Amino acid sequence: MEKIVSLCKRRGFVYPGSEIYGGLNGTWDLGPLGTTLARNIKHEWWKNTVSNREDVVGLNSSILHHPKVWDASGHIASFTDPLIECKKCHHRYRLDFVTVRFDKEKGKYWICPACFEENTSEPRDFNLMFRTHLGSTEDSGTELYLRPETAQGIFINFLNVVNSTRVTVPFGIAQIGKGFRNEITTGNFLFRVREFEMMELEFFVEPGTDEKWHEYWKNERLNWFLSLGISKDHIKIVDLPKEDIAHYSRGTAELWYDWPFMGFGELEGIANRGDYDLTQHSKYSGKNLVFDDYTPYVIEPSVGVGRAMLAFLVDAYSEVGDRVVLKLHSKLSPYKVAVFPLVANKPDLVTKAETVYRYLKPVTSVAWDDRGNIGKRYYAQDEIGTPWCVTVDYRSLADDTVTVRDRDTAKQERVNVSQLDTYFSQKLK
Repeated sequence: MEKIVSLCKRRGFVYPGSEIYGGLNGTWDLGPLGTTLARNIKHEWWKNTVSNREDVVGLNSSILHHPKVWDASGHIASFTDPLIECKKCHHRYRLDFVTVRFDKEKGKYWICPACFEENTSEPRDFNLMFRTHLGSTEDSGTELYLRPETAQGIFINFLNVVNSTRVTVPFGIAQIGKGFRNEITTGNFLFRVREFEMMELEFFVEPGTDEKWHEYWKNERLNWFLSLGISKDHIKIVDLPKEDIAHYSRGTAELWYDWPFMGFGELEGIANRGDYDLTQHSKYSGKNLVFDDYTPYVIEPSVGVGRAMLAFLVDAYSEVGDRVVLKLHSKLSPYKVAVFPLVANKPDLVTKAETVYRYLKPVTSVAWDDRGNIGKRYYAQDEIGTPWCVTVDYRSLADDTVTVRDRDTAKQERVNVSQLDTYFSQKLK
């Protein structure tokens, strides 16, 4: 993880939030390459979940909802973590981050990880939603919350979508958007943060067909990660026991990834939420959220963009001899192709390379690199995950061919410049 975090900062994938002011815990800024990587992940998710299907439509709901939304959803009452506070240094921890011990004389106690003080304090519930206010002052304004998920924006627009489109059950509503959770304990880079982006699908089905659709979406989501390069040995479907799922859930599964800091743990959740959400919002709003006289059940695949990005980065990271190779799938790589002259101070080579670069710009995401020697350029492009490098050399001036180098195999082949657009279009299918 230290190597990946270092690589992400060095190459412009991820920067610490507010770094020049000492940082802000639980926040990260995406750099130029990280922004493009995240955009590519979202594009592939949207294409797979919405664009390539006839039974899913998209939505972009507001971050702020009416306060009753969170009453209806149960977030006000139960969206909490048990928090425990050290009586000496006042550091706060989630209960599962400390070890509770028992002694015949002391009774139940725990040791603060920060100051090693022995504590007998009891945990209390801590609501994870960020509060804000609507209005000119807090006293006169209405208390609101930054949404901790995008799902409720979908549920409160269920009737709007049904009435304004031609959807019919089974169908889904997908959304990509920001969420905010005031996590007690953050950590492990992008794994647990306070501000994040989510990719969520609420798929509405007829009661009685929900188990079939739950199985369907578990496999769909697993196959999506596999299709984008995650090793099948590093990811698996896990059905959670009833004691570990929400009270309204009819069954929850998770995709677990083999994280370097914890072993197998959650990457994505796929929940069978039953009719809980639509029933609750019907009750609290007074609107009848039904379809053909019944309340649909809901299957919900939900994954964070940052957590997905972290999994792709971890799985792609490799060391070959003394060099780092980020073997990202070509659909996710920030740059697909890098173009450079063999020698940067030869005007004929530079001019020819610039022509090739401009020729490929409309075809795919292409980088220009003329820093240092050719070996250093290959090294740099390997580190950022660029699948192919195009080098213009002296032979190029004579026969209009260039060298195309493959990132993963380091093999090279000659390709005519006029065929490069077709060559890379085929590679990127």
